[in-house]
Amino acid sequence: MKDKRTYTNQKEHGEDMSYENEIKTPEDRGALDLTYLIEMHKKEIWEWKQKEADWIKTDNLLNGSKKIIDELSAKLVDQVRVIAELRYDINIHKKEIEKLLAEKNK
Repeated sequence: MKDKRTYTNQKEHGEDMSYENEIKTPEDRGALDLTYLIEMHKKEIWEWKQKEADWIKTDNLLNGSKKIIDELSAKLVDQVRVIAELRYDINIHKKEIEKLLAEKNK
């Protein structure tokens, strides 16, 4: 009786007859399986990185909006000042015109 299997044909040399290299892992991994835990943590880390990216994007948008608001506020204040100067000029010109008309009518 043979204790060890031997190859009988030359083309069988590429095959593993003892099936030592075949390891079967159970597909149903429990909650305490280390590879399962690693995969879950990697997934959780990826989700947190996505949230962080969204927060950074929102923060950049907020800072940009604040800058635009500041610029528009400065322009608005400047426009209000220009309008006040023009109203002042209009009043001065009205008075001059009234003065000239009064002199003409004398």
